[in-house]
Amino acid sequence: MFSIKNTVKTTPPKLPYRQLFEAVLSSGYELSLVFVGEAKIKSLNQCYRKKNKPTNILSFPLSDDQGEIFICLPLAKKEASKVNFKISDYVGHLFIHGLLHLKGFRHGSTMDKEERRLAALFNLDGQKHSYRAGYRNGFH
Repeated sequence: MFSIKNTVKTTPPKLPYRQLFEAVLSSGYELSLVFVGEAKIKSLNQCYRKKNKPTNILSFPLSDDQGEIFICLPLAKKEASKVNFKISDYVGHLFIHGLLHLKGFRHGSTMDKEERRLAALFNLDGQKHSYRAGYRNGFH
């Protein structure tokens, strides 16, 4: 099962969210993707990571076959322009990043390689640079 909820006024970019989800996580996995504003993501980041600042994405594994991903759309829009990504491509990279965390990946070269592979598979521009380029420049 896969669901998307938007809690901000801006419409999320059109992406093959379900296909990305299915390419990364096993069948039977239940995922909720929620687009939130900066206040909500900051609150979640403070509560669960003890960091008093907004972040672009948070992934929460709820069980072995269930999880949630929160993407801060306003922050993603700001960051996308700073790393010369289209917003749709940047949000796609963020979503892939969150999915890989739910699958058990940790930051590093293996995760970077898988992010680039999936971005290329789904024709997201910027896959040669990967989302991690933004991460290394302080956008995570």
